[in-house]
Amino acid sequence: MTPIRFHTEAAEEALAAADWYESCRSGLGQEFLAELDRAIAVVSEMPLVWPHWRGIVRRLGIRQFLLSRFPYGMAYEPTGDEVVVYAIAHLARRPGYWREQLRS
Repeated sequence: MTPIRFHTEAAEEALAAADWYESCRSGLGQEFLAELDRAIAVVSEMPLVWPHWRGIVRRLGIRQFLLSRFPYGMAYEPTGDEVVVYAIAHLARRPGYWREQLRS
């Protein structure tokens, strides 16, 4: 398994999304976090299997894993010794906003 490291903004996005879902229906935020945990486990096992993020220069190596139950994608970069998660991005809101996080 490859260790996963979350960029600060990615962790905040995940918690904000879980809070929003929880406000919509009790337990839904926990379901979102469970789905995210599943995504993390899958990416940790096979970080190079998932496609490059469309619209990002391929040489940057940013990949995406789409959550199955929620309209979110995990933008991450396998660096060899770890996987850096840059965003837990809603797929229909402000596409590509998180690209600034690649620089930090």
